[in-house]
Amino acid sequence: MSKTLRIGIIGCGGIANGKHMPSLKKQAQAEMVAFCDIVVERAEKAAAEYGAEGAKVYSDYRELLKDERIDVIHVCTPNDSHSEITVASLEAGKHVMCEKPMAKTVAEAKLMLEAAERTGKKLTIGYNNRFRNDSMYLKGICENGELGDIYYGKALALRRRAVPTWGVFLDEEKQGGGPLIDIGTHALDLTLWLMDNYKPKSVLGSTFHKLGQRENAANAFGPWDPNKFTVEDSAFGFITMENGATIQLESSWALNVVEFGEAKTILAGTEGGADMQDGLRINGEKMSRLYETKIDLNAGGVAFYSGTSESDADREARMWLEAIIEDKDPVVKPEQAFVVTQILEAIYESAKTGKAVYFDN
Repeated sequence: MSKTLRIGIIGCGGIANGKHMPSLKKQAQAEMVAFCDIVVERAEKAAAEYGAEGAKVYSDYRELLKDERIDVIHVCTPNDSHSEITVASLEAGKHVMCEKPMAKTVAEAKLMLEAAERTGKKLTIGYNNRFRNDSMYLKGICENGELGDIYYGKALALRRRAVPTWGVFLDEEKQGGGPLIDIGTHALDLTLWLMDNYKPKSVLGSTFHKLGQRENAANAFGPWDPNKFTVEDSAFGFITMENGATIQLESSWALNVVEFGEAKTILAGTEGGADMQDGLRINGEKMSRLYETKIDLNAGGVAFYSGTSESDADREARMWLEAIIEDKDPVVKPEQAFVVTQILEAIYESAKTGKAVYFDN
């Protein structure tokens, strides 16, 4: 691939520094030429560390979008601005990678989907857990039909005490919710993708704010401020799909459990099952006997992994840029991410009303 894509970063905070910019820096076909943040010092620091020679700095994303040289925008801002910035970027003629979740609401996500269709520009959402070695291997197993008809899934995103205390994570107005929309979204996306099932029929949900009001609570990131903790500390959903398949979603930042883990899935099909509880395990029945196999993902010899040290974030960046250059669909299609947002919103709605939410597909 000889084409070099010129990239603008909008939002130079934690996720941009933790994932997007370090991974893009490693891609030979990319150069970051513009950086924007409402705190201009953050944009200046990012430009100095990751920018190409002559990279520009902005405090207003609208000014950045006027630069016709920019091919791609990465949106790394709080959830409540995802839709506005993405739509503006698409209409400015840029391809867009928007950090997860797609948007704060279904209505906002729909505007993004419509803008992508209207402009013909590529849009993807940052569900990087699809790009893990175990996820991609399991996707191949599912596509080969080795699990048969997958009729049950469990999406797991459980933390015992790991409430993010920085940024706007605890602000419902900015984020739209807590662990469900933050980490539950990853587990749900992964499960739907592996099941290749995007037609929900009904959702029953519950959310809890039981631990967030505690002073000086034990927490991996230090005690949270109860006065700022305006989102749920755990959330759960029961999802029924049109074909009868069922998915359970469990998410928490703070929950009294000793077994926890993020962005994991359990699948059960007619021919076998899989889980990520202790590495990637496949189970089934052969010759009237049950079996369980743990996959060794450290060995090479598979199409997407040949013993290199490419991380899931690096792979996500590479495959996104390849999709643009080769004019093919991104791994994370916006239509798929839209369904994730629909289900998340339905869980929150069901939790508020105490009633199931039904989809009119």
